Amino acid sequence: MKKDIILAGVGGQGILSIATVLGEAALTNGLHIKQAEVHGMSQRGGDVQSNLRISSEPIHSDLIPYGKVDIIMSLEPMEALRYVQELSKDGWIVTSSVPFVNIPNYPEKEEIYAHLQKLPHTVMLDVEALAKEAGAPAQAANMVLLGAAIPMMDLSYEAVRDAVAKVFSRKGQDIVDKNIAALEAGYRHSVNANR
Repeated sequence: MKKDIILAGVGGQGILSIATVLGEAALTNGLHIKQAEVHGMSQRGGDVQSNLRISSEPIHSDLIPYGKVDIIMSLEPMEALRYVQELSKDGWIVTSSVPFVNIPNYPEKEEIYAHLQKLPHTVMLDVEALAKEAGAPAQAANMVLLGAAIPMMDLSYEAVRDAVAKVFSRKGQDIVDKNIAALEAGYRHSVNANR
């Protein structure tokens, strides 16, 4: 088993939480993990990118070879496009459909959607709306995105759910429950969309 993942978004959207949960799920299941340095966190609203590598075999580098990314998980659609050239031919993009307009010349969202929809394996979803529908706050949108990416990974829903519970346990059961509800909403959306 090997999955090379790019996590992308803007500062403050919860990229580090996704990486932490995936790391916990991988280690609990006896897998190896490496994460590259996260870029952009010094500025809230600035672009953020992290390489995450999960494997059943030892991993020697935290950097993903060019063109070998299995999944781009992005909390912002333009950030997904930023890394699309690094995607493998069978790779997946799982992205929020809602732009985070943080620059003056941000492209029209229809233009971004058109580029994403041309790719063979793309799941686009309104992560904030799905979080709210699940009874979770908008801050749990990152867990919706993570849930939507589970079918493309070699980790079970239960393994990721248990990792969410462990990672958020210090914040109390209410926060755990809301994040799990958000995770499940994303997972169900992705499973239903790919039938």
